[in-house]
Amino acid sequence: MSTEDGTGSKSQEKGSVKTLAIRLEPALHAQLSLIAQLRGNTITDEIRSAVEAHIASAKTAPELASQAESVLDTIERDAAARRDAISTLFGSAETSDETTAAPTPSPSRSRGKRSGSEDSSDS
Repeated sequence: MSTEDGTGSKSQEKGSVKTLAIRLEPALHAQLSLIAQLRGNTITDEIRSAVEAHIASAKTAPELASQAESVLDTIERDAAARRDAISTLFGSAETSDETTAAPTPSPSRSRGKRSGSEDSSDS
């Protein structure tokens, strides 16, 4: 639930809040102001209630659920591709040394040292 925060508006108990700025036409603002006044609420309370109702409605919309499922599938595919890329590049804790195609470079080896000193010692 929400509680008074000392400024006359309500804030979430023990939680953080995000501040949003919206632009309303003067007539819409006047109507919202009147509704808030008649209900004994602030404009912020009325906006929060409207947003909560909008979200509750969206949760029951089948087309939105379908879109969300599609987004989740895309996220999973992208995450799998990134895991594979990291595994290919650096090896994986799940792959054994025998199955690794190329040896993983030692973390103590510096990049600058690798290109210069190794070439001169092979000659």
